[in-house]
Amino acid sequence: MIHRSLSLFTLFLIALSCTNAKPETPKAVLVIHGGAGWISKESVSDSMEQAYIKTLGDALIKGRAIIKEGGSSLDAVELTIEHLEDSPLFNAGKGAVFTYNETNEMDSAIMDGASGGAGAASGITTIKNPIQVARAVLDHSVHVFLSGPGAEEFAVEQGLKQVDPSYFFTQKNYDRLKEVKVSTTMPTQEKLGTVGAVALDVNGNIAAGTSTGGMTNKRYGRIGDVPVIGAGTYAENGVCGISATGHGEFFIRNVVAHDIAARIKYAGHGIDKAATEVIAELKEKGGAGGVVGLDSQGHVVMPFNTPGMFRGYISLDGSPVVAIYAED
Repeated sequence: MIHRSLSLFTLFLIALSCTNAKPETPKAVLVIHGGAGWISKESVSDSMEQAYIKTLGDALIKGRAIIKEGGSSLDAVELTIEHLEDSPLFNAGKGAVFTYNETNEMDSAIMDGASGGAGAASGITTIKNPIQVARAVLDHSVHVFLSGPGAEEFAVEQGLKQVDPSYFFTQKNYDRLKEVKVSTTMPTQEKLGTVGAVALDVNGNIAAGTSTGGMTNKRYGRIGDVPVIGAGTYAENGVCGISATGHGEFFIRNVVAHDIAARIKYAGHGIDKAATEVIAELKEKGGAGGVVGLDSQGHVVMPFNTPGMFRGYISLDGSPVVAIYAED
């Protein structure tokens, strides 16, 4: 009798715990960022805030559509980044910042977690969507990383859309260059508007991609972390996909994207612990920025050590979730 009562009581507790359990957050199939930096409610007008939210949300919906139709994570990442590159809101493609020589020089990378293949390009000046150059390198080149005129020659041979460099001109970025040139120091409090995406398709394949215009007033062909596989971009099936944004020199020195993957793969850390600790350690070393990522189960991470980061994710059936500020 006592045994039966205990069994009934145990069943009651189980039922009660199930009733009170919080619903699990839907697993994501796509996570994106539009740059981390000195982003605050004071620095972003209401109209601009809504523009950022809409553009990020639209990008998530477009990328998710690829996944829902059974498409690859690579295609979802590429299409999502193209959408962000076409917006002047971000420091990539149309919104790329200016170099010291008053040109726009863009970098990009994409990585396939299924095969371990990757493509990267730097110094792009006339190809409308730099992420397409990285994808073409992945798909059609024996090399991983192409740069400058050679990368553009290859892109044209692959039939990618070429535009006049004036396409990338935006007055706000040109004015910002003029301001920075008057200063005697490199800009340290920028909206670092690099864009990136990580996707997980229905076959469990992870892909990651990143695109950027680099740093305002950069000189001598400077290249940041974005096209450096393992620093700003990394994907490995069964482990995670990571896209980074921030002060590239620090991300290169600390091989940030791969460090997160290595902690998951070799130390057995969850993606949240791995990514959060790496970004916190980066701050201690003086590096500003953040990452977005997915693991093989669709768990999302979006840690950053700056006042804000444009970011968002979407599940297979849910609405886009978009955030900007640290308090969001």
